[in-house]
Amino acid sequence: MNGSQQACQDGGVVSAPKDVLKNYLQGARDVLLWKLEGLSERDQRLPRTPTGTNLLGLVKHALNTEVIYFGPTFGREWPTPDELVSPEDPDPMAGWYATETETAAGIIDLYRRVQAFADETIDTLPLDAIGHVAHWGGEAVTLHEIMVHKTVDLQRHAGHADILREQLDGSIGLLPRHSNISDVTDWPTHTQRLTAIADRFDGRGLHAPQTRVYMPG
Repeated sequence: MNGSQQACQDGGVVSAPKDVLKNYLQGARDVLLWKLEGLSERDQRLPRTPTGTNLLGLVKHALNTEVIYFGPTFGREWPTPDELVSPEDPDPMAGWYATETETAAGIIDLYRRVQAFADETIDTLPLDAIGHVAHWGGEAVTLHEIMVHKTVDLQRHAGHADILREQLDGSIGLLPRHSNISDVTDWPTHTQRLTAIADRFDGRGLHAPQTRVYMPG
């Protein structure tokens, strides 16, 4: 048994808490990148909501925030800050889209390097290590809290990516090797059925009046 494993009362073996947290964090990272696979550069950048949400922008946001939470928060600086969005950038949405001078391949490569940088922090420090988040007013946090916070953030954006990708080309699924999606459902019929159910409710969430047809005699 190695240092990252613990014995259970029934004789089994479970992973150490940090390894569990790291596994879920990596899973969210992987999904964000997976949702880009097979798409053109245009489709990766294409905004799909009225507020401009796009797949490549989600990855750019993820890498910029990971640098902050696992870098300066714990006294480490990213070696090439020009690769990141500057806090002084006048565009408040600069971290949410790829510019004309950036490429999808470049952003993906940068995110992989950021992950390695973040993992160095995770692997080096104990879960109760104390850091300080500048944009939280210097609030003291533990590595444990930051790992949970960042995983929750990434999983939320992974959900965004699920919907954006489905809108683009109909691709769906939880993981590359485990879709977690029914493969026998007639999706158009299913959607029509849900629409019919929804149409029975009015705008206030109440059942719409039922129309009764009276037959003579």
